[in-house]
Amino acid sequence: MDLCGKATKLKLTDVKSPQIRTFWITSIAFFMCFFSWFGIVPFIGDVVKDLGLTTDQKQTSIIVSVLGTIFARLLLGKLCDRFGPRLCYTFLLVFGALPVIGIAFVQSYEQFLLCRLLISFIGASFVITQVHTSFMFAPNCVGTANATSAGWGNLGGGANRLGMPIIATFVVGMGVAEAEAWRWSMGIAGTICLLMGFVYFFFTQDTPQGNFSELRKEGKLPAKNSESCFMEALKDPRSWVLFLVYAGCFGIELTVYNFMDDYLVTQFEFTRGKAGVFVACFALMNIFARTLGGICGDKFGIKEGLKGRVKFLMLILIIEGALLAIFSQITVFAVAFFVLILFSLSVQMAEGATFTVVPFINKKAVGSVSGIVGAGGNAGAVLTAMLIRSNTPEGAVAAEEAAAISQSFLMLGLIIIGFGLATKLITFSQEDEQEAAEATAKAQKEKD
Repeated sequence: MDLCGKATKLKLTDVKSPQIRTFWITSIAFFMCFFSWFGIVPFIGDVVKDLGLTTDQKQTSIIVSVLGTIFARLLLGKLCDRFGPRLCYTFLLVFGALPVIGIAFVQSYEQFLLCRLLISFIGASFVITQVHTSFMFAPNCVGTANATSAGWGNLGGGANRLGMPIIATFVVGMGVAEAEAWRWSMGIAGTICLLMGFVYFFFTQDTPQGNFSELRKEGKLPAKNSESCFMEALKDPRSWVLFLVYAGCFGIELTVYNFMDDYLVTQFEFTRGKAGVFVACFALMNIFARTLGGICGDKFGIKEGLKGRVKFLMLILIIEGALLAIFSQITVFAVAFFVLILFSLSVQMAEGATFTVVPFINKKAVGSVSGIVGAGGNAGAVLTAMLIRSNTPEGAVAAEEAAAISQSFLMLGLIIIGFGLATKLITFSQEDEQEAAEATAKAQKEKD
């Protein structure tokens, strides 16, 4: 999609411009979606007690909590190419808020499982955010904009470790029974998502020039066959290499959110509260780590073209895989802490670097490619959770579960290194390289 008016720099204070205003709103909406998506995790002990869940049922709910996102991301990516990100995000926020509110009323394992499945659909917010920022920013800074919006949105997946207990404390102070606090907290988070849907509809636009519907009426945007765009993206092998790449970075980050609390409690004798704060710190690195990956990808792209973006992606993935494999074998916390910080930095940089490449795969199907790649992250999380579950003996005690996680992390580290090497399969034609170089040079000139 080639429309004029794209921002050539990420000037965060310029909220009057549609590009920056959209950047802020989409980042906040993304944050709230992830905050709600993983909002139940800090309360999982209360839920297990309240609903009488077994260890197997708890792990099944973790798998289900990322399963629906795979299909939602594929669908929303395709729909963004047809209807534009503004309407897609509005729909997702309004209807995605309903199961978040609904989980506050569950009374059985089956109801809890259904709500976690439906809540997982809001994980597709990532794809819409990436499509929207790709439409708003020029090639010289699109990677930085994508990575920053995604990084700040991803904060919601860890900020809830601190935010949800604060909300729970507040509602208890208002007279709610402590055993019911998790229900009220989820209801509040869902209500905020619902309100964000209306904010998105009234205060954003699809492109710098206007909304898809208006541009099509004016003949400035050709009618798109979303099926054709989606099939083009599906047939492009580069989409699937990036699918694997994102499975190996974002999929692993989701796994950390879901399993690291239990691992730290058992492996290093943390309290549950201390483990939650530690995982929150892991997520809070998204404030800068993912942006750093986007900046590096853009810098490599400015210097070496599209192949430079891929080169940096390969490098950071190999580093990530090696660090995860090393972490899996460490039993001394001081050393584990240092390695885990480096791993956190690398995995989030890899996520940012991935979406410095995505906008250049197929400009006519940015949404479809983003959907495929984004779905890879959740597919990776599902397969990783299944791997950990398969390595965990039936009726396992906490120590056996921790050992299964450690073994799985080692295997995954080696697989991620393989995915890094697979990026050599991502190539671009000379025409694509030249077009990107000219667009980048023009954007750089405007910026200066």
